[in-house]
Amino acid sequence: LNHFLFVLDVRHRSRSKNNKNRRKSHYDNRVLQIQNTPVLRKYSSCSTIFIDDSTVSQPNLKNTIKAVAFAIYFHIRNRESNRTLEIFDERLHPLSRDQVPEDYDRRDPEHKHIYRFVRTLFSAAQLTAECAIVTLVYLERLLHYAEIDIMPANWKRIVLGAILLASKVWDDQAVWNVDYCQILKDIAVEDMNDLERQYLEMLQFNINVGSSVYAKYYFDLRALADANDLSFPLEPLSKDRALKLEAMSNEDGIERINQKPTLVRSNSLDGMTANPRLSVAIIS
Repeated sequence: LNHFLFVLDVRHRSRSKNNKNRRKSHYDNRVLQIQNTPVLRKYSSCSTIFIDDSTVSQPNLKNTIKAVAFAIYFHIRNRESNRTLEIFDERLHPLSRDQVPEDYDRRDPEHKHIYRFVRTLFSAAQLTAECAIVTLVYLERLLHYAEIDIMPANWKRIVLGAILLASKVWDDQAVWNVDYCQILKDIAVEDMNDLERQYLEMLQFNINVGSSVYAKYYFDLRALADANDLSFPLEPLSKDRALKLEAMSNEDGIERINQKPTLVRSNSLDGMTANPRLSVAIIS
């Protein structure tokens, strides 16, 4: 009898242990499924329309700068050679009094470093998101015209020159070169003037950005942001926002937006004239 009871007890313990293991395995699989569940995205419905706060005419500033930083990052990482010019070399023309590292021309910058550099300039100079898009236009135009590469040794000065021109051409209130010297306290205004002058010469004074070019860059940057998990925040479409979008779409709004603004001339370049830029296309 004792032997029979012992066998029953052993079987009961074994069955309990197996049940416990099955429950634990089911729980672990459930947790794994929850962890692997993709993040739910918001979709428009009959009752609610979700829309982000970024349009062609009014891009989101933070995400646009991040997308531009991604574009610069991939240009550096995917370069095929290291062609550069003296005016952009950071060792020959340092932006600060800090000693340039020995490997300054070999270590590719991370995306966050590029973003921090661009964001600092845009925040201090109070530049707009549209200016960030034009900055990328000028940067890529320089690489094509001058047949150089953006690389660890020159990326800061190439980006600085593009921002300098974009802020003067695009914004109604241009930022003077001396203002950038207040942001980058160790750089001389003569260096800024020389950088701007040579940048323009390498661009062959082609600073016009047509509406179709601007729109293409805007949507390309949005696609680049989506490809790198940088989503623009979605919010329910409010009545006030709908009225604003409707006003921008009517004839009066289009005529007002399509008025060609007066090009602000750079005071640091005597005698230079340029054609006014085209108006921004309202697509979204």
